[in-house]
Amino acid sequence: MKTFLQGFIKTLEILGLLYIFLLSIEMMGMGFKLFGKEFAQTLMETTSSPFVGLFIGILVTSLVQSSSTVTSIVVGMVAGGTLTIPGAIPIVMGANIGTSVTNIIVSMGSISRRGEFRDAFAAATVHDFFNVLCVLILFPLQIFFNVLGFLSKEMAGIFIGSQGLTFKSPLKIIVNPVAAWIVDMLNKNPILVVIFALIFLFIALRYIVAVLKSVFMGKAENFFNKVIFRSPITALFFGIILTVLVQSSSITTSLVVPIVGSGILTLVQVYPYTIGANIGTTITAVLASLVTGKTSALIVAFAHFLFNTIGAILVLTIPPLRNIPLWGARKLSAVVFENRWIAIVFLISFFFILPLIVIFSSIL
Repeated sequence: MKTFLQGFIKTLEILGLLYIFLLSIEMMGMGFKLFGKEFAQTLMETTSSPFVGLFIGILVTSLVQSSSTVTSIVVGMVAGGTLTIPGAIPIVMGANIGTSVTNIIVSMGSISRRGEFRDAFAAATVHDFFNVLCVLILFPLQIFFNVLGFLSKEMAGIFIGSQGLTFKSPLKIIVNPVAAWIVDMLNKNPILVVIFALIFLFIALRYIVAVLKSVFMGKAENFFNKVIFRSPITALFFGIILTVLVQSSSITTSLVVPIVGSGILTLVQVYPYTIGANIGTTITAVLASLVTGKTSALIVAFAHFLFNTIGAILVLTIPPLRNIPLWGARKLSAVVFENRWIAIVFLISFFFILPLIVIFSSIL
């Protein structure tokens, strides 16, 4: 009875901390949307070249913290005629890079614990390195040969007239009302919302690692290693399925960051899971776009799907490419292990300052 009671209390602790964690992610997204949704749409309307569009995608997604939101805005703009399909595809590519900013913010919860932060930061940035590598491979092919545009147009032609499927994320049902209530209590002030979200995030991460260690260092850890993350294929499909269910790659990838930091999982184990989350987040967009029946909406959604799927196939099946994101994440995390302030500089410069420089240089 005592063991059962201890297990029950631990379960409640984990569920409570996970809820606070998810609540912080949801509030952070709401706060950044209050900051930048109109600014984001104005930026996308000023796309002057595919290269600039790529950095607009990075910046806008970093602001609203949701590649799904950015894709939805892009689809609406394409359907409304304010953005062309060739102009939209680079923005979607950039959105893939920008969405990983949430992982890095989550890893900052371990910044006071050097070793834990190194591993958590590596788990966060492997997503960045994978997405950047995919862009380096596929962006030139898109610019010169319109590969994604052609393939997505052909796929859209097959599905035109199909009835779309809709799916409500169970996490959204549980978390969104509370997050919306807190945002309303804060008078929808974006600064206060983001501050409270960060407070919740750091509280959750401060205690969740300790609780997870005490629970997972045993049978639960063996279940993770022997079932879910036993092979790259199972991890990949788990990432896809979980992301389709919760409808947010930011949530599914952020969940494993503190787990890697605590030593329960390794960077190699979560790497294919992260790639699966990349693919999973595009499937819900495809299902949603089928409802519209508009060719432009389907083309943009399929371009996002093909970018992630083709990128995953190329990187995972070619050994030299497969090791690049792992190598990059390890090297960068080793640097921040020695100088943790570099992580903050990287976050601000890569996701915000560099895109702003590129965008405003094109306008001037």
